[in-house]
Amino acid sequence: MTITSAIVLFAVTWFMVFFVVLPLRNTTQGEAGEVVPGTHASSPHDFDLRGKARVTTLVAVVLWGVMAALLVWGPWGVRDLDWFGRMDPVQAD
Repeated sequence: MTITSAIVLFAVTWFMVFFVVLPLRNTTQGEAGEVVPGTHASSPHDFDLRGKARVTTLVAVVLWGVMAALLVWGPWGVRDLDWFGRMDPVQAD
């Protein structure tokens, strides 16, 4: 795995985990009973983006480490994901 593919794998993993973590433990203004004028009642009451980013980073690092280790040392590699045979060497006639 090259450094570029490792960075891309981490970025994709981080954003996927972020979109899963984003709605967790979310309290709306309607549930809290304090709706700010001009906003929806479903808007977050106390949105902790920094905390969600920390949790996302911790989970993403663990998941990325497992995926990277499986791709580098595990039984599967990138060539195993080549279902259409595009990585096969071209035979010159």
